[in-house]
Amino acid sequence: MQPRTLFALALVFVTAACSGGDGGPEGAGGGEAVMTAASVPQLPLIDLWKAGMPAFGIFVPSDRPMRSADGERQPAVYSAEGGARMAANPLLDYVFLNLEYGYDPASISAIREGLDSPERVSDKALLVRIPPISTDGVEAARTRVHEALDAGADGIVLPHVRSVEEAFQAVGFFAEVNADVWSPSNPDGTILAMLMIEDAGALAEAAEIADVPGYSVLACGIGSLSAALGDRAAGEAGNQEVLVQAKRAGLPDMITANADDVAQRIQEGFLGLLMNGPEADAHIAVGRAAAGR
Repeated sequence: MQPRTLFALALVFVTAACSGGDGGPEGAGGGEAVMTAASVPQLPLIDLWKAGMPAFGIFVPSDRPMRSADGERQPAVYSAEGGARMAANPLLDYVFLNLEYGYDPASISAIREGLDSPERVSDKALLVRIPPISTDGVEAARTRVHEALDAGADGIVLPHVRSVEEAFQAVGFFAEVNADVWSPSNPDGTILAMLMIEDAGALAEAAEIADVPGYSVLACGIGSLSAALGDRAAGEAGNQEVLVQAKRAGLPDMITANADDVAQRIQEGFLGLLMNGPEADAHIAVGRAAAGR
């Protein structure tokens, strides 16, 4: 295990008792390790959000081009060297490792190693997006949440949460390992849990999903939602509805942005601004200026 919480947060591991009843997670044996936090300081990202301040991050870039010389799409490659480069970037509050379409726990460990390298020790949050529950089922999603936390993620992003039931399942994955999730009901928490609404059915239940206790961030995947609704304008309307519900529930909302729209998104109340591509630093600089940071 190489998580930030091992190097800087002093996680204590205890052995779960085998109660013989129905209180433990499915498949948990009497000797399964459970994580509990001891004297864990909060991330600067959480401090910003508690103060109502916008935070800025980037999609973790692959170490090689996404397409080969002949135009074929290539799997992403993530390394400790890449993590160290991001650790040295003073503009970043968090980094967003997107493993939705190619889950690989070794990539999480590599980025964690780079962020925590002795010459580049970083307090930037590492958020990891895993595949949706609907991709491979509940057990696979549960395993990935536990595994990603163990590999060093500071937060887990669950995309395409389709219903209130799935939202409760997702939150339960964190509770099973006693992850100290920051939420409106746990303002001293240290781990981030983020749910994404990206489908028409979930949008219809946005208020109920926002009210599920025990998670940190609610966001809309505007591209996926627009595709599901068949219209960008409808997707933006859904995005704004998710923002309304997130604010009502006291949850930050995250959205992709660039230099053209980041000031508008900040004014609307989005607290997580996520940039992509080689111009990401320039986009963040515009956003930080708009936010007075």
